[in-house]
Amino acid sequence: MMGSSFRDCQAWKDEALPLTTSSNEACKLYDAILTQYVKWRNDDTLGGIEGCMSAIQTADPNFVMGHVISTGLELVATTSSPRLDGRLAGAVKRTVELANSQDISPREKLHVKAVELFSHGNFPKACEVWEDILLDHPTDMLALKFAHDSYFYMGAQVPMRDSVARVLPHWKPHMPLFSYLKGQYSFGLLETRFYDQALKVALEGLALTPDDAWSVHSVAHVYEMKAEVDKGLKFMESREKDWQGSDMLASHNYWHWALYFIEGEQYEAALEIYDSQVFKRCKASGAMLDTVDACSMLYRLEMEGVCVKDRWRELLQITRPHTDDHVTIFNDLHFLMVSLGANETGASQRLLEGLQDLANEPGDNQQHQQARRLGIPMCNAMTEYQQGNYSQAVALLYPLRYHMVDVGGSDAQRDLFNQLLIHAAMKSENKQHQKLARCLLVERDAVRPNSPLTLRLMQKALALHD
Repeated sequence: MMGSSFRDCQAWKDEALPLTTSSNEACKLYDAILTQYVKWRNDDTLGGIEGCMSAIQTADPNFVMGHVISTGLELVATTSSPRLDGRLAGAVKRTVELANSQDISPREKLHVKAVELFSHGNFPKACEVWEDILLDHPTDMLALKFAHDSYFYMGAQVPMRDSVARVLPHWKPHMPLFSYLKGQYSFGLLETRFYDQALKVALEGLALTPDDAWSVHSVAHVYEMKAEVDKGLKFMESREKDWQGSDMLASHNYWHWALYFIEGEQYEAALEIYDSQVFKRCKASGAMLDTVDACSMLYRLEMEGVCVKDRWRELLQITRPHTDDHVTIFNDLHFLMVSLGANETGASQRLLEGLQDLANEPGDNQQHQQARRLGIPMCNAMTEYQQGNYSQAVALLYPLRYHMVDVGGSDAQRDLFNQLLIHAAMKSENKQHQKLARCLLVERDAVRPNSPLTLRLMQKALALHD
């Protein structure tokens, strides 16, 4: 039985978010799943999210919102493609059928519609539906979080920020999960370059809930984007005990910690974090965030001249099964980093060909629609770079630099592609490209002054071209 801290049928009604079930246990389990999702933390005393998902099916097999949250979370995780995974596609179908066979509320019907749209890759329409819910029900945390994650996958930075801003006045400090809105809003602020405000809001969140790993993560982003390496290192170390228990985000926060080391040319320290935390956790969890972090970290280190060859082979065992998924372009780009790094030509070719096929007939799938414009040329640029065709890599990547935001992820995550363009331009034999590299570095220095990485690259560019 669920503890009394979670909301039962009456409690959800009292908050004007009624759930169509007569089972108090199902209502509490829904709250338990939602709470763990928001906190980025599997609570072992509850059996974790998976245990609660199993228990909610037992408590009320026909509870529509139980299916919405369980299936929705699996979809939003992007570790499995409903296009290929019959069980996941069946779970979506079952949710829709249950909704059609019951007299549920308009809000619950919209939730079902949004999950179905997301399952087809129609992220923009799914977000529109979640926003419709939030217009009438601004304290519906599930709608808010699903929209937040989906905006992130689309690189929709301003909508991600404003979605939270719109509902904030309706939330009161006594409401469950109130403090976690701070981290969500802070993240939207920093992704739209309001760094000082983002830092202030994240620290407010941490004052309310010291173990809020997402607020910690926002602070880490701010220091990363401002190249305040020492502040970032001190902060992550001083708060480690607070955030390392959030198993769904700990690896990502360790990744941020390692970025400071890479920035400061402390490669051994970065590799130590990769081996002891990032890769270890990625291997254990199989979570997509953990996986793309491992890919990105090795790619950054390799661009810096660090040999990571054996690590690529190990990571390939985790990414290879996802070669045909094509759930997001962002994921695909990271899988390609690994197959290229491991010189696994077959996997690289298969990924590119599969993406090309889906780009030819994308239907309503927003990610596949972006594949022709962004995904395929970016993949091709990475391939050319790997093969030493640096001028071709620049020719492919440079025209996309102001559009790459649309592949999703954060500014910090996508900075890898800015670095790739600079490295390609520096290594190109084309004199215009070499000039471009210097211009890109001047531009980088202007918005991120005192960055050791930028300074290193400037020195390298001068040494190469003088």
